[in-house]
Amino acid sequence: MKNIIHNVEPILQAKGLMKRYGTVVAMNGADFDLYPNEVLGVIGDNGAGKTTLIRAISGANAPDHGVIELDGKVVNFHTPDDARNAGIETVYQNLALSPALSIADNMFLGREIREKGIMGKLFRKLDHKKMETFARDKLSELGLLTIQNINQAVETLSGGQRQGVAVARAVAFGSKVVIMDEPTAALGVKESRRVLDLIQDVKSKGIPIVLISHNMPHIFEVCDRIHIHRLGRRLCTVDPKIISMSDAVAMMTGAMEPPPEALDAR
Repeated sequence: MKNIIHNVEPILQAKGLMKRYGTVVAMNGADFDLYPNEVLGVIGDNGAGKTTLIRAISGANAPDHGVIELDGKVVNFHTPDDARNAGIETVYQNLALSPALSIADNMFLGREIREKGIMGKLFRKLDHKKMETFARDKLSELGLLTIQNINQAVETLSGGQRQGVAVARAVAFGSKVVIMDEPTAALGVKESRRVLDLIQDVKSKGIPIVLISHNMPHIFEVCDRIHIHRLGRRLCTVDPKIISMSDAVAMMTGAMEPPPEALDAR
């Protein structure tokens, strides 16, 4: 298998990550590489440790040992805010949206824009007009034109529209990397199709994506490389254009050993 990425340094890299919870070893020397302008699929059986890996690189859990590098520089994420401030945004499976708040309010949740001058500094008045314009522009950029009213509550949206709002928020503030955790798990066929299109739209803007999913057809459709996680560490990375879906599942479950060239696939 030939290398997929040539002469390009990873934008996000992890080396030898370790994480223990008492006697349970969740990560056992896990490695990870994400290259510019790619969609990297992350797959693994339940309990393989892929969630712990993603939580480490998104700042939700600090590893006990190991190194994480962003743009070639070592970073130490202790909270999700640390990762967000560095340009890494995560779209969680539960979307992390507040149903009763508007679309615009959800886009700026935790980073609201305040009015200039004394009203913003002293009275902490929000600049709703600026936030609404920004939110509308970001939704339009991703082709989410079915959302007409930027002030409608998120609870009135369909599942696919809610996912779109979460993705738009991540793209708006994720200057380096966007991580998507099971984005189509609770969606129907039509809405899942729209999310896959959104992933391609985000990639076209030059933002690399980490896609964690159990849906193998989706992984093979949109991913440039697939990171297979097993027993707390990266087993291999494979090219979905060369490795079959059944072989990837066999490697993931331990029924098949990865070919030697897959161990160094980049």
